Amino acid sequence: MATYVNNLRLKEIATGAESGTWGTSTNTNLELITDAMGYGVKAMAADANETFTMADGSADTLRSMFIKVTSGVSLTSARTVTFAPNTLSKLWWVENSTSGGQSIIIKQGSGAEVTIPTGTTKILYTDGGNATAAVTDALTNVDVGDGTVTSVAVSGGTTGLTTSGGPITGSGTITVAGTLAVANGGTGITALGTGVATAIAVNVGSAGAFTTFNGALGTPSSGTATNLTGLPAAGVSGTAAILGANTFTGEQFFVETKDTVYTITDGAGFAIDPVNGNIQVVTLGAARSPTATNFVAGQAILMGVDDGATYAITWPSVTWLKSGGTGVAPDLATTGYTWVMLFKQGSTLFGTIVGSP
Repeated sequence: MATYVNNLRLKEIATGAESGTWGTSTNTNLELITDAMGYGVKAMAADANETFTMADGSADTLRSMFIKVTSGVSLTSARTVTFAPNTLSKLWWVENSTSGGQSIIIKQGSGAEVTIPTGTTKILYTDGGNATAAVTDALTNVDVGDGTVTSVAVSGGTTGLTTSGGPITGSGTITVAGTLAVANGGTGITALGTGVATAIAVNVGSAGAFTTFNGALGTPSSGTATNLTGLPAAGVSGTAAILGANTFTGEQFFVETKDTVYTITDGAGFAIDPVNGNIQVVTLGAARSPTATNFVAGQAILMGVDDGATYAITWPSVTWLKSGGTGVAPDLATTGYTWVMLFKQGSTLFGTIVGSP
């Protein structure tokens, strides 16, 4: 009669048994021995403790040297896996590949157990001690020999970094300095320019920002705009600062221009100043002697003067023009504005009457 009392549960043929068929049993035993040196998978069927029992004389992945334990369901807590029968004395590599992130606890009898965290592999052995059988972590207290590191040195290599403080032969600190090269993932910059750190800290789209993100153009607090393209047909807001003092060197096309009529504040010596616009008006409150010292060559003003109640105006140094020769300062109309054109050519301020109501 055959028995299966060995550590691999191989079939042991009794003397004189299986005449003519013992070769088949022997071949099976040899195959099972090779299985015992290989890899196998054992699956837990439920979210519960489970016992894996090695089959007698037939193929069983529990016989494998390396066993990958999986689960058909996600474990909700640590589960105990018993290797049976408790007479097996064997070395195992066991990997916890169950679902749920839980540990498994390998046991054989009432003796010691080994816990294997999820995703971890341990080498362990069972002692086959029957009811009191124990499982032991084979790598516990393993002596891997003695060794001593006598010196540690660090080099910056081709990174652009430098090191100091090495080599260390006992204890100490190695300091890294320098600028990480662009080729090694650095910027190659040794320091930020004036105001750069402040500018970088400004949120994109806020005043003072200088970068774009997803099409949002930051608004610099100051700067010179060059080579602008794609300006909207409706115009650009804030053009006073942009177009305040530009020189156009090529042909320009303007669909429409609009001047603001500037009202001069009346006073004894009020100023006629081109900086206030191309069209200016004033209503005299008394006889006045205005000044016109801010004209430069090429500037012109269309000026309307209301004499109020027949007040006189004494013009600054103006060369008055009329058709065919030199003119004289115009008489002011008694009602409404008298319109004159003042313009400077070279160093001379010229004037001519345009008309009155």
